[in-house]
Amino acid sequence: MTSPLLVFDLDGTLLETAPDLVGTLNEILGGEGLQPIPLAIAKTYIGQGAKMMIENGFAANERPIGADRLDALMPVFLEKYEARIARETHAFPGLLDALDRLQQEGWNFAVCTNKHERLARLLLEELDLTNRFVTITGGDTFAHKKPHPDHLLKTVALAGSTAEQSIMVGDSRSDIDAAKAASIPVIAVDFGYTPVPVSELGPDVVISHFDQIHDAIRSISGR
Repeated sequence: MTSPLLVFDLDGTLLETAPDLVGTLNEILGGEGLQPIPLAIAKTYIGQGAKMMIENGFAANERPIGADRLDALMPVFLEKYEARIARETHAFPGLLDALDRLQQEGWNFAVCTNKHERLARLLLEELDLTNRFVTITGGDTFAHKKPHPDHLLKTVALAGSTAEQSIMVGDSRSDIDAAKAASIPVIAVDFGYTPVPVSELGPDVVISHFDQIHDAIRSISGR
């Protein structure tokens, strides 16, 4: 029998990664003679990859960035981020207890993130979380990334489950849109990085703490 599967986004859902990501962005901006972006603003840039973060950082400084310069800064960003990947990053409150309880009830877990797969795996390894997940996929694992439904559906298949047995947990429009397009129910956390309140994006349930995820799952699946 196929085990039920919870598919989690990473940044802003499982982990509070904003301090390290924004710290990296501001290192890049400083090197370009630009002003740093406050954490409260810059964390809304997270979710669509490093390239979009850099573009938004330049736009906030009202300086255009050409494609060639953006391409040149990408490996610099990734190198600097990798060097500090878990310096300030940590799991959101209640996550580990929630995973323990749900695992005892027969749930499997997967990660479906737009972060590069290698960096996602490195981060989870640094935090001793890798063995919690049967599958970890990134924005470069397949031909498409969220919000394209294939990213989510292929993650589910790789985890040995089905869309009917799965629930997505995320914090942004890309998570919610991917789940809807894949016909998979979605729980949204409201402590993530979206610039738009997740309640306005049409998830099935919104939670404010991982203490609430069990009841949210039950409201969707009856389990």
